[in-house]
Amino acid sequence: MSNNQTSTAVAQAGTGYKNRWMQLIIGIVCMGFVANLQYGWTLFVTPMDNAHHWGKAAIQLAFSIFIVTETWLVPIEGYLVDKFGPRPVVAGGAICAGLGWIIYSFASSLPMLYAGAVVSGIGAGCVYGTCVGNALKWFPDRRGLAAGLTAAGFGAGAAITVIPIANMIQSAGYEKTFFTFGIIQGVCIFILSMLLVKPVAPKAALAKAGSATKVDYTTKQMLKSPVFWVLYLMFVLVASGGLMATAQLGPIANDYGLASLPVTLFGVTLPLLTMTLSIDNVANGITRPLCGFISDKIGRENTMFIVFIGEGLALLGLMTWGHNMYAFMFFAALIFLFWGEIFSIFPAICADIFGSKFAAGNSGTLYTAKGTAALLVPLASVLAVDGGWSRVFVVAAIITIFAGLSAKLILSPMRKNMQAKEAALQASSEDKRVTA
Repeated sequence: MSNNQTSTAVAQAGTGYKNRWMQLIIGIVCMGFVANLQYGWTLFVTPMDNAHHWGKAAIQLAFSIFIVTETWLVPIEGYLVDKFGPRPVVAGGAICAGLGWIIYSFASSLPMLYAGAVVSGIGAGCVYGTCVGNALKWFPDRRGLAAGLTAAGFGAGAAITVIPIANMIQSAGYEKTFFTFGIIQGVCIFILSMLLVKPVAPKAALAKAGSATKVDYTTKQMLKSPVFWVLYLMFVLVASGGLMATAQLGPIANDYGLASLPVTLFGVTLPLLTMTLSIDNVANGITRPLCGFISDKIGRENTMFIVFIGEGLALLGLMTWGHNMYAFMFFAALIFLFWGEIFSIFPAICADIFGSKFAAGNSGTLYTAKGTAALLVPLASVLAVDGGWSRVFVVAAIITIFAGLSAKLILSPMRKNMQAKEAALQASSEDKRVTA
């Protein structure tokens, strides 16, 4: 079947909002509304510390709790999606996403702040895990692109709201900002969740999946595979550097004396931190479908090798030249550009290796690596106390570059060996059937 015939067969698999492209768009928009739970967080750290004097390390622990809750519950949420479909899981996530920020708005103690982080994490995990898992199932023929576009909603969604959030914090306080945007996000995601349907990918799309495995591994089987644990370690290493930048960019800009400096770009004048975050979120969103598409063409491991090493060099660039306001903006954008693609490439390669049938649960299990990486975020504040931020940048750069080298030197050979064994077993089974 030609590419055009395949595309036609896929497009006819559903009509209206049940068409797989419409389902992809709905998932992208849901991801955009939940993005602030992570990418808007850095705007609130300093105002909270100024109001309550809890200390930035203690406040950032809430961010780690959010990430851990968001990621480590995704396998359970993926199981619920496979069993009940995406609609009820995303609807529940919408309620938690809104409620979490409302709890933040009333938090007068660290335990209450941490409770809000748990609720927010559950909401983000329900939305994120469901939408990415759906994309992998709907598009077995374009996994990198579909997962990238979906993850782009999470990466770039905050770019639209970071300016109004920053302005509202200045004018009305961070408490009212949490409350207002919590309600907006929760209501919008809940309405969109009613339009989601269970994925049914056409056989023609599955046949076009190329080098992907034809074997569907359960999550239990996947966990017994050494290849999975190599993927997991690589995810932890790369995610650590990006999460440090995501959570600590505001404090870094303040320590460098740059956060409030006015910057004019394309006729718009904003404080440097606000402008940087807007650019970073756009870069973070663009890279996900772009690198997902590239990985569909040149291979997952080749793309990992290029971008992971690029992220390590960008971290070193920010360390070396980041005290210059324009260099700070440039290298911060590069960090997000080289980091954000992990949320398209890792789910795609997971489905390539372990199959489509259990993609939501399997990719969700791999996604818990982000939660493991989040445990290192408060460590960045500790490392920065005596030696400044240079120590943080060097550590993050080393582990990221190591992950890039591992993609080519470790993961790629292991994956090829695994696929060769699968092919041999399949050939043996076919020979036995013919003999019988």
